[in-house]
Amino acid sequence: MTTSTPTETTEPQTGPEPAEDTADVGATAVRRTRRKLVLRWMGMPALLALAFGALYLWVSGQELDSIEKRTLNASALTQRVIEHLQLAAVSTLIVIVIAIPLGILATRRSARYVAPVLLALGNLGQAIPSFGLITIVVLLAGVGFKSVVFGLVAYSALPILRNTMVGLQQVDQTLVKSARGMGMSPMKTLLRVELPLAVPVVLAGVRTALILNVGTATLATFFGVKALGYVIFQGIQLDRTPVLIVGAVMASGLALLVDYLAGVVEELLTPRGL
Repeated sequence: MTTSTPTETTEPQTGPEPAEDTADVGATAVRRTRRKLVLRWMGMPALLALAFGALYLWVSGQELDSIEKRTLNASALTQRVIEHLQLAAVSTLIVIVIAIPLGILATRRSARYVAPVLLALGNLGQAIPSFGLITIVVLLAGVGFKSVVFGLVAYSALPILRNTMVGLQQVDQTLVKSARGMGMSPMKTLLRVELPLAVPVVLAGVRTALILNVGTATLATFFGVKALGYVIFQGIQLDRTPVLIVGAVMASGLALLVDYLAGVVEELLTPRGL
């Protein structure tokens, strides 16, 4: 009697995935990351270039009268943009010089009692409408560039003040105690540990204040400063649609451009790994 030996079936062994598949996945991820970076950093400049190019072509095709030509010539518009940027830049720099030290002071243990007072003053500046706040300053100090700057400073102080306080308060206290345990003085700990870790939050506040000032500077035309708001006001007052549209598009485009550039600077100044 013959006994048949059962045939053993060997399962095919699956080896590791080919290295090529892993490389393809990595290359795809890199390409996606590059696309996102291109869209992030080039999208806004491309959009603004298209908008300003379309505006230029539209204005070039209009039959402009003498008033419109005088208002919309290149030198006049350049002067309006320069004055607008001067207002925003000077007021933002003054706010940085004032609000960041006050924010640092409000987070020190020996002076934390001033924090509610500083925040109340900052909230008051934000609660009053920007036009009304600048009007109050002008009534006290007179019409002109300096009065508008002071009004913008009062209006935009809160974001930097609050973000400086929040950024420092969010620093891990274990790191602060470790720095003090290594023999660092309170000032060294602040400069080498706390402030570097708070930089992203502080920069976000500076960016917010800058955009507030760029937008609010449009109102300066009512207080004797011929920024881009002057072009808009001329278009309304003289019933000149091309002038009105150019002023509005330039003011909006400038705000978007400054926001984009501030974002680039914020990215560059933020320490790696944060």
